[in-house]
Amino acid sequence: MSISPTVHDVFTEALVKIVRRKNLTEAESYVLFQQTISETTPETLVAGLLAGLAVKGETFEELAGAAKALRAQAAKIHVADSPVVDLCGTGGGTYHTFNISTTASFVVAGAGCVVAKHGNVTIGGQCGSADVLAACGFNLDAEPKVVEECIAAVGIGFMCAPKFHTAFQRTYALRRRLGIRTIFNMLGPLVNPAGADCMIVGVFAGELTEMFARALRTLGVTSAMVVYGHDGMDEITVTAPTRITELRNDEIRTYNLRPEVYFPGEKKAEPEDLRGGGPQENATLLRGILDGSIGGPARNIVLLNAAAAIVAAGKAADWREGVAMARHSIKSGFALEKLESMIAFSRR
Repeated sequence: MSISPTVHDVFTEALVKIVRRKNLTEAESYVLFQQTISETTPETLVAGLLAGLAVKGETFEELAGAAKALRAQAAKIHVADSPVVDLCGTGGGTYHTFNISTTASFVVAGAGCVVAKHGNVTIGGQCGSADVLAACGFNLDAEPKVVEECIAAVGIGFMCAPKFHTAFQRTYALRRRLGIRTIFNMLGPLVNPAGADCMIVGVFAGELTEMFARALRTLGVTSAMVVYGHDGMDEITVTAPTRITELRNDEIRTYNLRPEVYFPGEKKAEPEDLRGGGPQENATLLRGILDGSIGGPARNIVLLNAAAAIVAAGKAADWREGVAMARHSIKSGFALEKLESMIAFSRR
């Protein structure tokens, strides 16, 4: 297969830097990932880049450059409101939980925030956000224009990654063959097609929270919380403290959140309380939490993650008010109404 000398030279120069443990600039990463998702770039070059970065360790500049390249190739939707909220995670957490961020997204919408939820089908797990929403009745084939109209009319919409990121999928088979965690495992939360500017992002390792916050700031996000549960969850957890790196007013700070403060008198939650299953089982859990029939730790973890987004969006002054607003979203029926309205809109 013939290859442009320019492309070959760009990759060779980058790989030389990487094996010497020198970091790429944001601009270099952008150019490389433009080529990485091109159908004309040989897999051997892409594999070398992904493996080399994984061994060296990615930086926030490399992450931001790659995210900008993928964003440029995505099908985009326009949302007139601001802030636009997304709750998502990298995956790779220790436990197979139910779809916490997806459930929380409807609670956040029910509290009056505009939500552009970005997600995918499962890759190696039991149930991704797209899987559980399809089990609830959502039409995953809804075109971007329909999703855009849904967000405007309902206040929440779901963007299924394969529908919006066709270029992203070109590396899927290669990444599976590599069998290692690569930068692509981190890029999903950073390439929201609606350009969400208020984000709650769960990560699979505590040392990533500040790196992600810096990448989000570079990408133009104005308010964010990057979270890692000390029990290994890529969520704000209720079984242990959560490390939170918060981006607000261009400043970044890190602290620990203790869940027992917000649920006094309740028994300590265990990971088993949060376990999920396949799409149908998780859809039952999602609906049960939203209709108020399921309480306890499963409801509480949704309340905390929703509260984070409500606070980050400026709807609540602090965590206590955020939790109270999340409770009201469920109790009033607004959260469930958002789910039902989004499903109906997707099937038009």
